[in-house]
Amino acid sequence: MKEEKIIVPANGYLMLFLFLILFLGSIALIPITETGWSVFGIIAALILAFGFLMVQPNGSRVLLLFGKYVGTIKQNGFYWVNPFFTKKKISLRASNFDSERLKVNDKLGNPIMISTILVWRVQNTYKAAFDVDNYENFVRVQTDAAVRKLASMYPYDNFADEGVDEDITLRSSVNEVSNALEKEIDERLSIAGIEVLEARIGYLAYAQEIANAMLKRQQATAIVAARHKIVEGAVSMVEMAIDELNKKQVVDLDEERKAAMVSNLMVVLCGDKDASPVLNTGTLSH
Repeated sequence: MKEEKIIVPANGYLMLFLFLILFLGSIALIPITETGWSVFGIIAALILAFGFLMVQPNGSRVLLLFGKYVGTIKQNGFYWVNPFFTKKKISLRASNFDSERLKVNDKLGNPIMISTILVWRVQNTYKAAFDVDNYENFVRVQTDAAVRKLASMYPYDNFADEGVDEDITLRSSVNEVSNALEKEIDERLSIAGIEVLEARIGYLAYAQEIANAMLKRQQATAIVAARHKIVEGAVSMVEMAIDELNKKQVVDLDEERKAAMVSNLMVVLCGDKDASPVLNTGTLSH
């Protein structure tokens, strides 16, 4: 048998009643009878007592008889089974696993630190008990392996200035990366009968040796992008000013004066500091 078999054993309360009758009755017969049947009844009752078991909600018991798989009890309650059964307890509750921070290389070869938070539970008790040596350790090892593989598939971030423009990155594409991670872990843990409920990136950052350099690079990229926006807005404002002056014929400017005005406006609009005005009390030529 290589598949999980769900069984419902005998009612524990009924067997407890029979156990008490056998045990107490055998004790009561000791002074009456001189044969060994009373002792035999007591020994039999004590052996039957090893068959009682209790299954908690969202718990299970895997039953073995001399190394042979008999079945799994998943329904909670008080039961009695063959006293010679080996009973292995497996929890069906959801469990959390917060992996250690792993140092791996992303798609571009940059060292990063990454960890994951996994929510999982046992779905198939036969696979969890017999297809892997230790299913809890199997979850930890396979999760770390899946995280390492995922990190190597995507870059940490986009670097458009170097011609690297990925649709999915570890930093910005949270949902896509989480779905890919969940699928990868689920495929790895299916051999152990483990169901993955959720998988998310718990920690993500550049490794310490390049963190400062990457921070400066991000700051420089942000400054360049901001400057680009400022220049773009300044050009449109200068163009609008010249068009309005010409349209309303406020002043007649030749090309040289237009160039001077454009230069002054660009300095004012694009400068880091406030401009200091200079009043010209003479003519336009002086």
